[in-house]
Amino acid sequence: MNKTILLEKRPVGKPQLTDFKFVSEKVEEITAGEILLKTVYVSVDPYLRGRMNDAKSYTPPFELHKPITSGIIAEVVASKNPAFTKGDLVSGMLDWKEFQKSDGEGLLKVDATKAPLSAYLGVLGMTGLTAYLGLTEIGKPKKGETIVVSGAAGAVGSIVGQIGKILGCRVVGIAGTDEKVAMLKSSLGFDEAINYNTTKNMVAAIKEAAPNGVDIYFDNVGGPISDAVLFNINQFARFVICGAISVYNNTELPKSVSVQPFLIKNSALMQGFIVFNYVEKYPEAMNQLSKWLADGKLTYRETIVEGFDNIPQTFIDLFEGKNSGKMLIKI
Repeated sequence: MNKTILLEKRPVGKPQLTDFKFVSEKVEEITAGEILLKTVYVSVDPYLRGRMNDAKSYTPPFELHKPITSGIIAEVVASKNPAFTKGDLVSGMLDWKEFQKSDGEGLLKVDATKAPLSAYLGVLGMTGLTAYLGLTEIGKPKKGETIVVSGAAGAVGSIVGQIGKILGCRVVGIAGTDEKVAMLKSSLGFDEAINYNTTKNMVAAIKEAAPNGVDIYFDNVGGPISDAVLFNINQFARFVICGAISVYNNTELPKSVSVQPFLIKNSALMQGFIVFNYVEKYPEAMNQLSKWLADGKLTYRETIVEGFDNIPQTFIDLFEGKNSGKMLIKI
């Protein structure tokens, strides 16, 4: 039998295990032009929380009682499609199923001999593309500038900081534990890092860590941390708005500092984005990320949990900061 995970209820606040439902079904037979896929790795990401709401967004919400989809690495176990052969490994947006059929549309073949399979969901996948394109297309870093990254120990943030260092910037990371702060500085090369959970005055802490002010803020969290950065920005600062995990589970509108006075007096830019805005730049970004990875200039962190049944809990764990780097499930 084939296990599938459905969205049973729309979460109110932080997702609960009861919002998901496991069902079993027979493995589907493939017909001409189709392939049968066996799931190998599943990516869980904060943005999936937004798709669980019935609200207008940049992509349609998940439907109730239907499978959830996310980035997945899968193996072709049977093929009636001439473009794929048994044993091929592919990456794509697929359902949370142990097995599923596909016509091959939207799937990208990946090579396990060139990089670990998990990397194609992280540094060489949507995560790396988001970090690279958000920073370079909106942040436009210049050598000697200061970049502050929130959610810096997460999948995107940890790569953003490393790219900033490669490009000659001072990089300050913000994370939620002393262990993550130590990792950012010792393993990933951040110049400074701040534990927001033990820091009483974030405005002062950011000022101390970024004595020359903040030129670029790569925002993965929103909320009070991002408010504190506003008090430290330089003229012509750029805010790259990638995520807002701190408010995804809010059931009331958050109360935040008004950004307009800060943006006006500093002639600053604040721009949200999704990686799909820059599809035409993917080849350039992938080439550069691959080169940095091969040259040893870029590394990555992963938190890998084993077992299909653990997908929902692993997703929930994102909102408690239990991941270091990319959060994945190995099936």
